[in-house]
Amino acid sequence: METFSYKAVNAAGKDVKGSVEADSRDEAARKIKEQGLTPMTIAKQTALDKDINIPLFAGKKVPARDMSVFCRQFASILKAGVSVISALEMLSAQTENKKLKEAIVETQSSVEKGENLSDAMRKNPAFPSILVDMVRAGEASGSLENALLRMAIQFEKEAKLNGMVKKAMMYPIVLICVMIGVIIVLLTFVIPSFMTMFADLDTELPSTTKAILAMSNSIQSYWYIYLLVVAGIVVGIQMYKRTPNGRHNLDKLKIKIPVFGLLQTKSACASFARTMSTLLQAGMPMIDALEISASTMKNVLFYDALEKVKNGVSLGLPLSNQLGSTGLFPPMVVHMVNIGEETGNVEEMLTNSAGYYEEEVEVQTQALTSMMEPIIIILMALVVVILILSIYQPMIQLYNTLGNQA
Repeated sequence: METFSYKAVNAAGKDVKGSVEADSRDEAARKIKEQGLTPMTIAKQTALDKDINIPLFAGKKVPARDMSVFCRQFASILKAGVSVISALEMLSAQTENKKLKEAIVETQSSVEKGENLSDAMRKNPAFPSILVDMVRAGEASGSLENALLRMAIQFEKEAKLNGMVKKAMMYPIVLICVMIGVIIVLLTFVIPSFMTMFADLDTELPSTTKAILAMSNSIQSYWYIYLLVVAGIVVGIQMYKRTPNGRHNLDKLKIKIPVFGLLQTKSACASFARTMSTLLQAGMPMIDALEISASTMKNVLFYDALEKVKNGVSLGLPLSNQLGSTGLFPPMVVHMVNIGEETGNVEEMLTNSAGYYEEEVEVQTQALTSMMEPIIIILMALVVVILILSIYQPMIQLYNTLGNQA
């Protein structure tokens, strides 16, 4: 996928600027129009003018857990016989997330002007496309409450899955940061206190001690260079990630990393199976369900794979056959879908697959956390021991020398 910058006009006649990811200029124009905007200019971004996404300053998405609460409350209010406009008004009054609150208020305003709920929600990027499409299907079938309840469950599962994956990723990162912090403190504050003593020793220092002293002196004298290098690496990775080749290469690396790669694959399978089952149970056509499921994939390799699967299924080929041909989905998913196709119950098989892989992610997350903790602690201990030995080794040599002279 490529990134396109655009200038457009909204329904109020105001100019709007932004960017959108799409495979072609035509698809970018379609996505812009789906937001209720009229595109004026659309231009492909190059590597030099791409937007740099800095997480600290970028607009955050509405968390899946907040979306789950929104959908469940919306369904309960509608089930009680309250109108859509009144329900939106009630939800905006009690929603704490500011971005979601603004989106609800804007949606309420559009519905009051006579627009359908799904069309009004599509204008606001705070609402995921899967939710908008489910609302549209619910409006068409007259079962909006059921569609919202399905999405509430979908977002609950997504929040739980994302939480487990983040826990697995963040725990070792935090421990590694602590280890690096300990090393920096030792090199910056502890080692320098021994430099004067080492300078007074009339003896040749061990190579390990020399290396540690040089490292300590380097950090003290050129700490700003280290900071610039780290910042440059972070910004460079972000810029590289924004390029099509960069995103593909980084996502390919993610699924090839031992242990972590398997966790990424199982997480993607759980997300795909849960999304597909939810959409198919709502009566959405297979092709549309595959397109929406592809758009929810965080790893671009799975997105590309599902796009190829969609093209194959549109030609009349079996879903299981196309999933197997990608080489990304485990045999378990392919077999379960194949059984569903033979029995005419693909939705149930996908639901079972989703439950299985969600449990697998949970089990592997716990195992990964249990495994990484002692490994990182042992590494930290080894580093500290090496630093301590490099300090005391010259003193031990001096004592030995004095002992031999005596």
